[in-house]
Amino acid sequence: MPDIIFYFGEALAASVHVWEARMTESGRTASTDPDATVESCNSGARRATTQLLQAMPAATFALLVGSVVDYAIYMLDTGGHIVSWNAGAERIKGYHLEDVIGQHFSLFYTPEERAAGLPDRNLAAAARDGRCGAEGWRVRKDGSRFWASVVIDPVFDNGKLIGFAKVTRDVTARRDAELALRESERMARGIIDTALDGFVQVDEAGLITEWNPCAAAKLGWKREQVLGRALVELVLIGRDRERHATELPPITRDTSLRAGNPTLEMTTRDGRKLPVELSISTLPLSGGVRYNVFFRDLSDKLLIETQLRQAQKMEVVGQLTSGIAHDFNNLLQGVIGALELIELRSNEGRADEIGPFVRGALTSANRAAALTHRLLAFSRRQPLDPRPLDANPLIKAMGDLLQRTLGENIAVRYELAAELWPTLCDPNQLENALLNLAINAADAMPEGGRLVVRSHNVDIDEAKAQRWPDVAPGEYISIDVIDTGVGMPPEVLERAFDPFFTTKQPGRGTGLGLSMVYGFAHQSNGHCEIHSRPGEGTTVRIYLPRHEAAVIDVPSVPAKAPPEHVRGHDEQILVVEDEPIVRNIVVEVLHQLGYQTLEAADAEAGLDLLRSGAEVAMLISDIGLPGMDGRQFADAARALHPQLRVLLMSGYASAAISASGFLGPGMVLVTKPFTVEVLASRVASMMAATRSVA
Repeated sequence: MPDIIFYFGEALAASVHVWEARMTESGRTASTDPDATVESCNSGARRATTQLLQAMPAATFALLVGSVVDYAIYMLDTGGHIVSWNAGAERIKGYHLEDVIGQHFSLFYTPEERAAGLPDRNLAAAARDGRCGAEGWRVRKDGSRFWASVVIDPVFDNGKLIGFAKVTRDVTARRDAELALRESERMARGIIDTALDGFVQVDEAGLITEWNPCAAAKLGWKREQVLGRALVELVLIGRDRERHATELPPITRDTSLRAGNPTLEMTTRDGRKLPVELSISTLPLSGGVRYNVFFRDLSDKLLIETQLRQAQKMEVVGQLTSGIAHDFNNLLQGVIGALELIELRSNEGRADEIGPFVRGALTSANRAAALTHRLLAFSRRQPLDPRPLDANPLIKAMGDLLQRTLGENIAVRYELAAELWPTLCDPNQLENALLNLAINAADAMPEGGRLVVRSHNVDIDEAKAQRWPDVAPGEYISIDVIDTGVGMPPEVLERAFDPFFTTKQPGRGTGLGLSMVYGFAHQSNGHCEIHSRPGEGTTVRIYLPRHEAAVIDVPSVPAKAPPEHVRGHDEQILVVEDEPIVRNIVVEVLHQLGYQTLEAADAEAGLDLLRSGAEVAMLISDIGLPGMDGRQFADAARALHPQLRVLLMSGYASAAISASGFLGPGMVLVTKPFTVEVLASRVASMMAATRSVA
């Protein structure tokens, strides 16, 4: 018995160590090569186990083997019949000792394997090679199958084969986990390979480890051409690499916390620019981390957006031109008809009857001027006179005007922030914007209601600024006009800022009020938004940026009556205007005011007059001159006459629309079309300042 224990113990120690090594190796590589497994065994541990079993009494050894429940451990004779059986074998295979002693071990094989002679081949391989290790299906007593890992060792006595030691373990759970993992990997690979977005996986150094077919199709490189290459160097070229390298791993590791996914332009293999949107996530692994980079081609989306914007632009242009044509035809009819009647009355010697027609022509012309002003405001091309402003006093000063506009059946309440920040805008245009909003509110409350004008400070974060065109994050003031009127349905709200769009009855509105407010806000580097629901009223918010500067005093509304004309003292004024009719009118007004004039049609002719040595007390120039514009001309004239006062005229000039920094010291802007009264007043005040300095 001790000899059997010795041989069986040595075989058992080898088998157990081989099995454990195979399990360890399986966890790493899923290899089933028994030779590779045997090589990985720890020979020192094996020898130590063998020595321990040799020194162990037979009863102790039997107790040891019998108590093992995780391994089926049993002996076979040379013919493959079972001669011993432990508790682990009973638990795993379901047979009791009396059921299997003397039975051939092929009892545990499937019918297919028995028919193929696999049990006898395994014994022969063990006797020939010194060990046989395998995995496969085995059958329990109840007919159920389990996946077994088996090691068979031959047992020799003085070179003579006396039997086999067999160790089996149920590894069904491990196999199921491995199959599930492989299945999961196949599913993931299938999803990634069929994804409509490009997928790239990179390691911690930014080197590519995965590259799906969509990435290959979009960027032009096959998978085998990019593995191991740096993603940043592959898809970002030249300055793009400097600008956007931080948007890719390993610098950017996750985009889930961002308000929006980053966008950039990748460079394809053939040098094309590919606009893409990125989504990046981190995948922790036992050997480090991987970064998953999904990118979506935005080419079609950008093309569709461009086409949509063009279609919307053409719709607005069509609506705009038809609205302008309609309104201006009406206004021109009033002007042309009145002038023709004036001519007829004059020819008939009835000059005393022309007064009403003159007033009618002026009324139509002034309405046309107001319409063009609103158009410029909508297009953000109106000349502005921005100044540091505290909006609260301006709002309070408009109180009487707003109440008269709204009528007695509408209550007005003011909720003005005590510490409202100053802003930079044109006070007159802000008044016009608030007046327009009040008029719209009155129309929305035909049965009366309540209007609230509220001011407060707001911080615009980056997420909100990204949703608004041309708006930078930062500190703003908000002026809210809130009514309790009928509100707007979604289809009306969507078009509320469109020019000439109106829900009012014909003749009651031009449809430019809200578009003018929107244009003014954006031209002042701010924003305007509307919130409204049917039956719940409307809130319009004007956002204007905070400005750190001393504020100006706001005159009460309405403004005081214009001053009487102040006669000139034969001072000479240079008038530079490329439109002859406008130039002649300005010159005639100046002559009537007692001034001498010099005339020029462009900046070069004006500079020649200034260089001639002529005494010029003041310069009046149009901004939109051919060649050098009026603002540049003013600087050139100031270089020759540093104290020269400059009055600039503009109906539209791209430089004159800037919200700040356009006018220099001693410069004043007057907007076309202007009345004789306005021109005379501006000239008189500027000449008075010139005389006081002199």
